[in-house]
Amino acid sequence: MSKAIFITVRTGSTRLPKKCLLRIKGKRTIKYLVERVKKSKLKDIIVLCTSTLKEDDILCEIAIQQGIEYHRGSVKDKLMRWLGATEKFKVNFFITADGDDLFCEPELIDLAFKQYEKSRADFIEGVNIPTGAFSYGIKTEALKKVCEIKGTNDTEMMWTYFKDTNLFRCEELRNIPLFYKRPEIRMTLDYPEDLQFFKRIINDLSKRKKYFNLKDIISYLDEHPEVIKINQHMQEIFLANQRKKAKLIIKEGKI
Repeated sequence: MSKAIFITVRTGSTRLPKKCLLRIKGKRTIKYLVERVKKSKLKDIIVLCTSTLKEDDILCEIAIQQGIEYHRGSVKDKLMRWLGATEKFKVNFFITADGDDLFCEPELIDLAFKQYEKSRADFIEGVNIPTGAFSYGIKTEALKKVCEIKGTNDTEMMWTYFKDTNLFRCEELRNIPLFYKRPEIRMTLDYPEDLQFFKRIINDLSKRKKYFNLKDIISYLDEHPEVIKINQHMQEIFLANQRKKAKLIIKEGKI
């Protein structure tokens, strides 16, 4: 296998307990994400990456039901969890799709795959788009290097090891349609307000069509700006929390 999508998810969450298993219109939130990333045309494989904890057995069962692969690894260290998945499935480059990001956009995923094929970047980041529409693309060789130099197993804010060490070729995702450049829109499931946001969009748009893409979602939000405001105020809290957790800890003598 060469190009993969890794769905990174655990049932453990504090602000919104078991958020990946909550239901919207009778469907678990994680299934919305799985169904969306399946629409990527350039992927070779989808792997649900979760922990070895007993409580995450249900996620492996969901992966089997959805016809995708799964890999179980470290509870806290998602970098090592990803590394295990790359070795298990012989992956050279992968896109991360957090379990929180129900509306992760397959069109952007495929843009990242195309960009990697041309540039062989170590790290590709989505910038100035809705939070949750796309996160990162990572080359396996770069991931291996990061796992060698990192000095902690708490790697939730793993991007700092790629962007702040000056060891890797980092790029912003290119050729993003101008219509998608809406950073004021928050599309990630972390707080109760986020759940209300997703429920409103899914309830309304599912009346119009079975599948709706990012363009459909943004068009709907432009028609209903009040929906953007449901969780928009949580974004600064979310970003502040990320900044607080982002610590670059390197093993002595590794750089």
